[in-house]
This record gives sequence, structure tokens and C-alpha cells, in this order.
Amino acid sequence: MRAEREAARVERVGAPASRESAPGTGAGDPFPLERVVDEDGLVADESRVLLAGEELLRLHRAMVLDRALDERMITLQRQGRIGFYVGAIGEEAAVLGAAAAMAPTDWIFPCYREHGAALLRGMPLAAFLCDLLGNAAAPGKGRQMPCHEAWRPARYASVSSPIGTQISHAVGAAWAARIQGEEMVPLVYFGDGATSSGEFHVGLNFAAVRHLPVIFACRNNGWAISLPTDRQTAAATVAQKAVAYGMLGVRVDGNDVVAVHAATRRARARAAAGGGPTLLDLVTYRMEGHSTSDDPRAYRAAAVVEPWRRRDPIERLRRLLLRRGLLDDAGVERVRAEVAAEIQVALAEAEARPPRPPLESLFEDVYAEPLRQQREQLAELAGAVAADPRVADPRHADA
Repeated sequence: MRAEREAARVERVGAPASRESAPGTGAGDPFPLERVVDEDGLVADESRVLLAGEELLRLHRAMVLDRALDERMITLQRQGRIGFYVGAIGEEAAVLGAAAAMAPTDWIFPCYREHGAALLRGMPLAAFLCDLLGNAAAPGKGRQMPCHEAWRPARYASVSSPIGTQISHAVGAAWAARIQGEEMVPLVYFGDGATSSGEFHVGLNFAAVRHLPVIFACRNNGWAISLPTDRQTAAATVAQKAVAYGMLGVRVDGNDVVAVHAATRRARARAAAGGGPTLLDLVTYRMEGHSTSDDPRAYRAAAVVEPWRRRDPIERLRRLLLRRGLLDDAGVERVRAEVAAEIQVALAEAEARPPRPPLESLFEDVYAEPLRQQREQLAELAGAVAADPRVADPRHADA
């Protein structure tokens, strides 16, 4: 009986072809799947390739780094060196293609899977790793869960764990920018599961009514943790949800980094020119578990995943670069070796830092100036530590 249910689930979720040929996505569909580079690295229309060779190479390296980082961090979590991790294996094109199309002055509002975008925007790898460790050099001072990084110099905002909250934040930032007369277009990422959240409705409705310059980038990766897309929405596509709100919806092959970049760039230009918000439906696939706390084998069969492995976004870009003579096999291996070394150096730097932020940081960043009660509490804590240093050591929490 269980095997029959699993077979039905596989049939329902479908291989990649069935996701593309769902009702409303065939010929004449108002939301056709936009693609520039096919799975063999071939381009049918060169005019749609908006990235120069050096930009393609930069994105390739960023995607390889993102993949290698995810694989290494999953290993570290299994070793007990970090507590938790959320990766983007299989979704690198959707993440990095969109981020690369934004201006340096734009704010990015991530979910918790867009680490590659933070690094592309300039967050140092060692700082990202310190945040995972929650150590003394963590930019977030150990206050956030792992994978909730923020990097203000690159206008990369923090995120809360509740699903979809960043959508309202991005819309608020766009409204604030308009009031201040600033040209700033926020890019906000979220998964397909977030389209069933109240934040999605409130954010898109407000942005459309106010005609705000926001790009809503849905990483439509097929799963809301263990729930397949067709069980959390009856809509044939995420893109068509834009119609009800009165905004533009665009459906894109999320494993084609060139197509994702082009669609995001158009959406940004349109928003900056006063054309209003855009909902991007980036059709991709989550190759691994939702996080290191999830085992996808419990709810999906390998047969569902295997066709998507052949659609690997990094391999697709690699084939394009090889065809154009921008990269050869030796160059591919060189990039892999370079990013592996970069991760190793940054990890050594991060793990060499003191294991926790200073205790006084507990009282920082709450008010512009510490309140009297806070100063008293800090003095009390300092006295307790002076009397018994074990108070400051979590290993002696029961002492």
C-alpha cells in the first residue's frame, strides 16, 4: 500500500517535463516558460544573451562556490561543528542569476537559502562562516540561527524564520525609498510554499496597489519542506497568481542562469521606470532536503529527483562556456580547486576565532543608549563572572 501511495505521489509531482506541461503552460499560454540556454548549452537566439563572457565566467565561479560551500557545510553539520544548515543545491541559477541583475544600491531580502547572493554582493566568506558558528566575529553577534546572515555594506538584509515575513519587509523598503526619492528596487526571495502565506498576499497586494518597484522572486523548487507544490496551491503556475493582484507575472526556467538574469534585469528596469512590481516564477528543483534536519527520502522517491539531476544548472552553464571557448576542462577543474581552497582558508580563519561573542554584547543594539536597567544588569553579570568564571562558560551551565 505504501509503495502504491509513493508511486501515485511520483506521478502527481512528476518529472521535469510534467511540471512544464501542466495545464495552462502549453502553446498559447500567457505564462510560457522563458529559456535562453537549453540543457546542452545551446542558444537559439543570441540577442537574448545579455551577459558578456567575463560575466558568465563570474557567475559560473559563484555557482561552483555556492555548491561547494553547501556540500562542505552539510559535512560540517554532520560532524557537529555547526548546528544547522540550509543549502541551495540545484537552485544556484535561480539565486545567483537574479542577484547578479540587481544594482549595488538595491536591497536584497533573502529567505534562508540565498547564501550565494550574499557572497556575490560582497559578504566575506569568513564572515558568513563566523555567523554559522555564532562566534566572537559573527556579524550577527550569535543572535540568529545559522543561515540567517545579513551584510549591511552590500544591502543584504536579515531574515526571520517564519515563512514569508521578508516579503512585507521588501515592500516596506520600496515604499520608504519612494517617499525619500531614492531609486532603489528591492529583490525579495521566497519559496513556492510561501505563496500560501498571509505575508505573500499582503505584500503583493500592497505593492500592486501602491505601484511599488519590487521584484518578487519565487524559487519554485517543487517542495514546501515535504509538501509538493500541487498540494499547497491549485494554481497551474505561480506566475499566474500575479494576475489577481494586478501586476506582471513571468515564468522562467530557474535552472537557466542566463534566462533568470535576463528576466530579473527586465523586471528591474521596468520597476525603476515606474512600471510597478513583477512576480518571477523561477521553476527549479530542490535536489536535497529542506535543511540538514530533513530527510527527503521519507516523502519522495529517487525517481522524482533523477531527471532534475540531468538539468543541473551548473552543468548547463559549463556546457555553454565550453561551447563558446570561454572555458575548457582544465579550467573547470581549476575553478573547483580554487573554491575548495577558498572555503578551507575561510573556515580555518573562522574556527580560529573565540567561540562566542563577548557577554556584554547581550546588552548592545537594543537601544541607541543603554538604559539604566541594562547598565545595572551588565554590572551584575560582570560581578557574577568575576566571582565564578564558570558562569560565562556554557559547558558549565549546570554548575
